[in-house]
Amino acid sequence: MAKFAFIGAGSFGFTRKLVRDILSFGAFTDSTIALMDIDDERLTYITRAVEKIVKAGKYGTKIISTKNRKEALEGADGVICTILNGDVDVWKYDIEIPKVYGVDINVGDTRGPSGIFRALRTLPVMLDICNDIEKYCPGAVFLNYTNPMAMLCRGMQTMFPKLTISGLCHSVQGTAEMLARWIGAKEDEISYTCAGVNHQAFYLDYRWKGKDAYPLIHKAMENPDIYNEEIVRNEMFMLLDYYPTESSGHNSEYNSWFRKRPDLIEKYCTHSTGWNPGVHAYILKQYQKRKDDWKQDIEKWLNEPSVDLQRGAEYAAYIFNAIFGDHTFFKFNGNVLNHGLIDNLPQSCCVEVPVFATLHGLEAVKVGRLPDQIAALVHTSAISEELTVEGSLSGDAKKIYQAIAFDPLTSAVLGLKEIKEMTQKMFNQNKAWLPQFKSTEIK
Repeated sequence: MAKFAFIGAGSFGFTRKLVRDILSFGAFTDSTIALMDIDDERLTYITRAVEKIVKAGKYGTKIISTKNRKEALEGADGVICTILNGDVDVWKYDIEIPKVYGVDINVGDTRGPSGIFRALRTLPVMLDICNDIEKYCPGAVFLNYTNPMAMLCRGMQTMFPKLTISGLCHSVQGTAEMLARWIGAKEDEISYTCAGVNHQAFYLDYRWKGKDAYPLIHKAMENPDIYNEEIVRNEMFMLLDYYPTESSGHNSEYNSWFRKRPDLIEKYCTHSTGWNPGVHAYILKQYQKRKDDWKQDIEKWLNEPSVDLQRGAEYAAYIFNAIFGDHTFFKFNGNVLNHGLIDNLPQSCCVEVPVFATLHGLEAVKVGRLPDQIAALVHTSAISEELTVEGSLSGDAKKIYQAIAFDPLTSAVLGLKEIKEMTQKMFNQNKAWLPQFKSTEIK
């Protein structure tokens, strides 16, 4: 019987949905679910939640609840990672320090100064997890949901090339669904090719019943309600001719066009009606609120009389099923090293491209060249991510300063002296979380 290890199982939203999805496949109803977290209270709650799902589905599932990573991983066929290294009281400074210097951040979990320092704190832990996977379940399929996706996957895949690792993000299928809604199409009538880097990928081809649907998307944006739903992304689409995968709030912090002046933030980043309009510290504020009421929310869910067992759209369970379940072929967008997949991005960087999951494992699809206007934007992000990973692996603080200096938003707002000063303050704040650096002084 298959065994699935959840590392960071106390991430309630992800763990509940992914356990539900996994157990909805006939091949996995009698599997073992190993829940691992370092927080006793969150581990207790998620164990109760999974027990509720198992009972509702009348599954023959065995549940392991542990703080021991070895126990969770030993003999696992599939591993899912949803960790957060450091509570909100640690990473709030990723948002607050740049704001003092005028770098206004919406989410801050992917790239830019905030995403970079999240990567520096998280990558050593991810490499430890990979080391344990290599020891206790070397044949497992390791699927990562932890951000910053591209930098973490690049580090892990570089240091552990024999492991089967991919990173997953729901923005690709989520945006595809949104665009289908805009043009009045059903999801199962849509096909697309999407590629780039995580959170900065683009639909190079988007079709409805086999026909190019981009003219319909352009037409749909003439509707003010649709334009206002994703103001930043729609402006990017009108410039670049290809639609980006990530929310307007996220995208507003990935380039130099929308957040470098207060008037631009007011115009583009405060009035979208989508889930993330782009206001300052949006996710930080959500997490600070959730820190106080998460137990109330999970208790409410636990006390509900029924459980939704309907399989969702997250990729993980479908991938596992394709490889070691009933072997139903599955295509998804995954994060893998760019070994000849996208010609005009660095060949060592992590890219998000179509991937096939079959009984033989994971096989990424060559995309070729990105359109020049897309490559110009994405290449800058990829280089910044490369510098960050190289700096983390080598313990070189100067490379981190260089990575932040090339961040489009940071460089649009600050001069080099200010960037260096800001980066040093972020190093000083995070010093205790960065064991890979013998010195955090920027020379």
